[in-house]
Amino acid sequence: MPNELTWRKAIEKVLREASGAMHYKDLTDKIIEDGLRVSLGATPTRTVNAHLTTAIKNEGENCPFQKAGKGLFIWKVSESSPTHVISAEEIDEEDEVQHPVVTSFGMFWRRDAVEWTSNPKLLGMEQIGADAVDFSNQIGIYLLYDGREVIYVGRTTDRPLGKRLYEHTMKRLSTRWDRFSWFGMLPVSESGVLGEFPSTFPAEKIIPAMEAILIEALEPCQNRKRGDGLPVAEYFQKEDSEIQKKKARQMFEAALNNKL
Repeated sequence: MPNELTWRKAIEKVLREASGAMHYKDLTDKIIEDGLRVSLGATPTRTVNAHLTTAIKNEGENCPFQKAGKGLFIWKVSESSPTHVISAEEIDEEDEVQHPVVTSFGMFWRRDAVEWTSNPKLLGMEQIGADAVDFSNQIGIYLLYDGREVIYVGRTTDRPLGKRLYEHTMKRLSTRWDRFSWFGMLPVSESGVLGEFPSTFPAEKIIPAMEAILIEALEPCQNRKRGDGLPVAEYFQKEDSEIQKKKARQMFEAALNNKL
């Protein structure tokens, strides 16, 4: 696209025009909303965060933007800037780029948006317009719902998420669930490919992640906050194109039968 800016130019334009510090997720939304980028890749928010943190680390004082807090960035230093601006030395390379335990998740995905086979496609997008990622080979934890009620909690280890959910379309729970949520542990690359499972996880990373998953999934009324939160990308479901093809065939066959 000839009018599309590079990620760097798009980030500079949005931050320069912003009235104050912006979270990198809001910055990404603004870039997409203003049409500054159309080619988004599979992980646009992580791409924006990586551009920002890398530029600050590599360019130091010459960088036109600086970090102002957890996930917050601001255009240069001005009178309206926060009293403490985080230096390049203080920036952790892993800061909010991807959670060391949970890397991605999807909430209340529709069962009827999946073409169920022994190897189904579980398609999700980080942002509308971003490249779709197939999470069928993801591993982690999943929940099945009947309406809003959680009826089953399962894990995927020896068999990936797609196969486990497919099994639930045939066995004793086959008629009991209509939606599902999942929390995955395999990293997602910018090209939308799932990576390898890390060899070890320290307890101080696992426990907060498990708490955050339960709070996100179950929404307990007495929790005043979302634990440590899930500083990872939530993926929104994309309907399998085979569903639309099937609907079109059914409509054609119905119309044909009415003429007979």
